[in-house]
Amino acid sequence: MGTHYSGTNSEKNTLNAFITLMRATETMNNRLNRHLADVDLTVSQFGTLEVLHHLGPLNQRTIGEKLLKSGGNITMVIDNLEKNNFVKRKKDPGDRRAVLIHLTPKGKQFIEDFFPKHLDKIKEEFSVLTEEEKKTLSKLCKKLGFQTAK
Repeated sequence: MGTHYSGTNSEKNTLNAFITLMRATETMNNRLNRHLADVDLTVSQFGTLEVLHHLGPLNQRTIGEKLLKSGGNITMVIDNLEKNNFVKRKKDPGDRRAVLIHLTPKGKQFIEDFFPKHLDKIKEEFSVLTEEEKKTLSKLCKKLGFQTAK
């Protein structure tokens, strides 16, 4: 379903592209979020575990920047992960004022087991695209995402 706006062709094309992108994103996110809900994780909690798994211990600010989340939001996410014994806050040995977030053994085991299953779900979502289409989609999204604010 496209736009009902009766502007120029360029305006209608722009709105149709926007609507299609947003609907595809929402639909895919809803399906993938159900997979996370099955293991009682939010998207932000999963993202935090994933980034720590792939990059190692990080401070909260860096985690927030990687996940595009505010400081307050990431604090709550880490508090909840810590309550579930997935992560632990530890003083940064290189800067006593700083705190690094580490995966606990339970968190490490969980993300090592769960990440491949989640990746399979993502692969399933993208299976309708060829390898070339995936590359093109990635380039187009990157182009849109890296525009400078006007």
